[in-house]
Amino acid sequence: MIKNLEKWREFEKELCAVEPIDVARNFAHMEALYEEALALGVLPARDPLEGLDLKLRIVRTIHRVQRSD
Repeated sequence: MIKNLEKWREFEKELCAVEPIDVARNFAHMEALYEEALALGVLPARDPLEGLDLKLRIVRTIHRVQRSD
């Protein structure tokens, strides 16, 4: 959990300045994660709507919290 948001943002800013974005490497990582999910049987989901009600409640809660700030 991030405890000092300002310090974290400064770290990200410095990291982005030093380390350029490597799109090919990022796609390779995503492809590897996707292949692992397939191998574990996590994808494709048996029921794509499973857990939708929980996700909607979470989104509604987040939106309420954002509006109260």
